[in-house]
Amino acid sequence: MNSVKVLIIDDEEDMRNLVQMYLENSGFSCVHAADGVEGLRKLQEQPFDLVILDIMMPYEDGFAVCGKIRAFSQLPIIFLSAKGEEWDKVKGLQLGGDDYIVKPFSPGELVARINALLRRTSFVKNEDEKMNVGKITIDQKGRRVSVGSEIIPLTLKEFELLVFLVKHQGQALSREQLLDYVWGMDYHGSLRTVDTHIKTLRMKLGTGDYIQTIWGVGYMFEVPAG
Repeated sequence: MNSVKVLIIDDEEDMRNLVQMYLENSGFSCVHAADGVEGLRKLQEQPFDLVILDIMMPYEDGFAVCGKIRAFSQLPIIFLSAKGEEWDKVKGLQLGGDDYIVKPFSPGELVARINALLRRTSFVKNEDEKMNVGKITIDQKGRRVSVGSEIIPLTLKEFELLVFLVKHQGQALSREQLLDYVWGMDYHGSLRTVDTHIKTLRMKLGTGDYIQTIWGVGYMFEVPAG
């Protein structure tokens, strides 16, 4: 894990130091940023493997910073926030966050969530095949999705969800199966997370025809006739 570099964006110095201590004890390399402006600058200046992002910060909150990161990068983002309401979690995921951990948290949970997210990211990066389904082309190595000639910007979670559905096209997959694969079996969030990402994915693809709702079960990917 020594090659994994994490950017911690949080306005509380004690929290930054605490997270850094936990992560460095597990073999990660860490860089601090005291607010979103500094964090965005550091992301432009040097490469990172993952971002840990607070929400309540001066100048710009974490939601705004996440949106700006997603405009130029698909780096995995974990929200680490005292805001624990379900609405905040859903908003964070909709904006492009890949996970959401509520303060206070245990060191073990934080490290486990990071490792699970990095494993999934590495798995996707190691795939080198392209999949063509209907008008959709999925470049797994480049982690790009296009519909016709248009590139569709997807978050990491949306991309993983689409790949999993396509690889199992024609099969009805339960929300539990999708949650376990994309978010990991140690994720304790609501099944509503899956529904939210399916809704966003349909909107970005420009049609809901590819992803069908199977009532009482979950979802299925199928190329529409014609």
